[in-house]
Amino acid sequence: MSGGAGHSQAAALMAVLGLEERDTDVFVGQTPSTERQRIFGGQVAGQALMAAGRTVDPERGVHSLHSYFLRPGDPFAEIRYAVDRIRDGRSFTTRRVVAWQERKGEEVAIFALTADFHAGEKAVAEHSTPMPDVPRPETLPGTDEIVAEHGERAAWMGAMGRVVDQRFLQDPFTAPPKSPPDTQTRTWLRVAGELGENPAVHAAALTFVSDLTLLSAGFARLGGGWPDFAGASLDHAVWFHQPVRADDWFLYETDSPAASSGRALCFGKIWSADGTHVATVAQEGLIRSLKD
Repeated sequence: MSGGAGHSQAAALMAVLGLEERDTDVFVGQTPSTERQRIFGGQVAGQALMAAGRTVDPERGVHSLHSYFLRPGDPFAEIRYAVDRIRDGRSFTTRRVVAWQERKGEEVAIFALTADFHAGEKAVAEHSTPMPDVPRPETLPGTDEIVAEHGERAAWMGAMGRVVDQRFLQDPFTAPPKSPPDTQTRTWLRVAGELGENPAVHAAALTFVSDLTLLSAGFARLGGGWPDFAGASLDHAVWFHQPVRADDWFLYETDSPAASSGRALCFGKIWSADGTHVATVAQEGLIRSLKD
């Protein structure tokens, strides 16, 4: 996407990822105006990663993060990110971040993240998973087409679709139940607009987007989608294998190897448009049927 609209959409995400330094190792993030009753989990994860990175040598890129969603975030209250400098080693830097909000006069933790940063070194060996052979994003329907097709059922996708451009290999509302061996769901995504050249911003933006569709893998074997189910992320982990531009197309393949007791374990692989395996994602989420 190009032009003023694309730049304004990227600017909206940049505003979310841009944090105010309130005190030493304490940062405050804003939440965009929303009709949602709770904060999108990817927003908190992306902001927490940005907070951690603000305390790290910019030459050290993030290689992994592990996080827990502790309470639903209130979109009308500011979020305070407190960074704990756990380790500053010769090769690795580790940070722990806790996100706090005020509830009825007291501070409560809503999210906790540990991120590790690496100075980089010469690889002894390299290997990666090849990207599946799929149609290019330019040939596939996007969010606008899905919303036009399904109307009110898909209306909730509109707001996020203005920030994250998606191209669907399958209609998420009519996909039949998946069964082995073909249980993967694949979607092309990119942040709408341009994010600049800061690698930390692209890593945080990828973290933001990686929470967008991952839990959908948990009910892909049942068919249907969000209108029939409610879900919430319980934890989220990302491993960054190669640098990535979140404002260029990347393919996100998701799958769920196990589900029980109302929880689904979901995995994701992310490839850049040239076929480079850039990241792997894991999440466990709570899934409930709205029909029960």
